[in-house]
Amino acid sequence: MMALLVLLNFAVTAYLTGVIWTVQLVHYPSFALVPAAAFPAFHRAHLARMGWVVMAPMVAELLLAAAWAWQARTGPALGALGLVGFVWVVTFLVSVPLHNRLAAEGWAYATVYGLNRTNWLRTLAWTLRFALVGWVLAELLP
Repeated sequence: MMALLVLLNFAVTAYLTGVIWTVQLVHYPSFALVPAAAFPAFHRAHLARMGWVVMAPMVAELLLAAAWAWQARTGPALGALGLVGFVWVVTFLVSVPLHNRLAAEGWAYATVYGLNRTNWLRTLAWTLRFALVGWVLAELLP
């Protein structure tokens, strides 16, 4: 049962790590290329589509991380849960307010730059979680 729980944690984290690296290196930098007049429609579409891509997997990751931490009660499991918590805090206290500002005020260099710069926190946290859960999974497999 523990191996399955770790495998599921790894799968959802691998997915989200891939998404966040794509957002960090491709999508957020492309915000600077959208003309100011077209930005509101572009940003609305971004928010609607990214919601489908990330919200259910993020909730699944949180639930799986909590289940693993509860079952295992080990440093790696608790650390992995802590990284999920960190991602959620940065998402809802930093990234969402910046997106709200873009939605309300339109394209602004400082906001777009701030979104891209602060997104490194989530990118690094998910990358660390991916490595940590991958290491635990490798230790569990024969």
